Amino acid sequence: MKTLSLFTLTLLITSLQASAITVSAPANGARLASPFAVIASTQTCDSVPAASMGYSIDDGQTAIVPTSFSASVAATAGPHILHVKCWGQGVNDHVELNITVVAAAGVSNINVVTPGNGAQVVSPFRLSASTTTCASKPAVSMGYSIDDGTAVIEPTSFNAAVGASLGPHILHVKCWGKGVADQLLLGIDVIQPTSATPLFAPAPGTYRASQLVSVSSATPGAVIYYTTNGNLPVSAWTRYSTAIQVNQTQVIEAVAVARGYNSSGLGRGDYIITPPSNPPVVPSNAVKLDGIQLLPNWQMEHDSGTPGTADGSMALVSTPSLSGQAAEFTTSFSDWGGERYSVSYATDPDSTNFLYDAEVYIASGSIIGNLEMDNNQVIGNGDTVIYAFQCAGDSNTWDYSENAGTRAAPVVEWIRSNAPCNPASWAPDVWHHVQISYSRDEVGNVTYNAVWLDGVETVIGVTAPSAFPLGWASGDLLTNFQVDGAGASGSSTLYLDNLTVYRW
Repeated sequence: MKTLSLFTLTLLITSLQASAITVSAPANGARLASPFAVIASTQTCDSVPAASMGYSIDDGQTAIVPTSFSASVAATAGPHILHVKCWGQGVNDHVELNITVVAAAGVSNINVVTPGNGAQVVSPFRLSASTTTCASKPAVSMGYSIDDGTAVIEPTSFNAAVGASLGPHILHVKCWGKGVADQLLLGIDVIQPTSATPLFAPAPGTYRASQLVSVSSATPGAVIYYTTNGNLPVSAWTRYSTAIQVNQTQVIEAVAVARGYNSSGLGRGDYIITPPSNPPVVPSNAVKLDGIQLLPNWQMEHDSGTPGTADGSMALVSTPSLSGQAAEFTTSFSDWGGERYSVSYATDPDSTNFLYDAEVYIASGSIIGNLEMDNNQVIGNGDTVIYAFQCAGDSNTWDYSENAGTRAAPVVEWIRSNAPCNPASWAPDVWHHVQISYSRDEVGNVTYNAVWLDGVETVIGVTAPSAFPLGWASGDLLTNFQVDGAGASGSSTLYLDNLTVYRW
């Protein structure tokens, strides 16, 4: 009969090597109270890489956990077999520990609001707990410790910031009463925080001109890497240092990396740059009046043609602005109310063609139903011609006004065009260029020719009677900038700059 050599036996033992399951707690043969902590880990399972672990009491249902875990486990009083298990590709294995669960001496009502058992937390994490009884006696104090660390003493209701190293831990939440002590064990896993996903400004969207895009992360000290051509991985990307010039349609993708943090999620900004269409034509003999937003004596009032209430204020500000000074309009409203801001800017009863030209900036958080930009003119026969035009959120169209009645009994009505517009879809915190072209005949029939928004022309091409005997001063030219609310209540902040009216 052949015998195995020591060398061969060693090879055989090595080839049959058991799983490298490590159980840090509890020890084999331990006597403990329920719930108790189970801390275990492994890298291999039956000599192949471990994919997962698990545990069960006796023949009970197995709880599946990662390959390094801590858990708080409950069991009835008496002797048990604790099975700590592992799985790999096509294999499984386990170790068995004999434990004895002893009956609790009394009842405690320890309540931990946060963290939950098995929670993944970032250090420091928030521990909120309370109790009134400890082992059936009135509780005097509470405390907590990480694993076998020194307990921190707290009142019987407390909220604390707790620091712990990365990895699985057992959080001991403790109580003390006269001559008694008790504790609740929670398994937690302290993970590395994740860097905040990069944000882009101005916001991704469609623009008519090149944009200078800033990228930022809320994580202190984060370094941002970005690409504009989709290349991966991060190591191939460009480190962000200054704003990115976007001259054509482009996708910017970025991640943030910081010491002590996981890399952020992927931030993506899609910028669509479309060239402007043909600009409006202004003849050389046109009279130009610019900087109208700087004129004194602007008037503010609730438009009684809108429901609810509205209240507004106006100020000149340097930021944001394009010219150095923009008009800031702050409006609060209830029940869809609108606030009208108006100013007389010239005297001219004779001009029959106008181009309204302005830059509009809508601050984030503004609630706007309609945005109205009007021009009014008292012509030679004393009638006032209303060139009223608005981007209407209630209809999602560009609207214009007309006199639906007669000269003796005028009726003002808004008419919807077929051209889409909704102020809620205008990108916030950026300037938008608005140009409106209209003309009139001798008796005040107005032709709304076209509107340009950020350089893109939309032809309106309709004519409507729009003259009213209002008794205004002869030749008066007046412009309105009106902001209507949307919904039960809210507010808005808008800025108007480079307000210019051409007439001829």
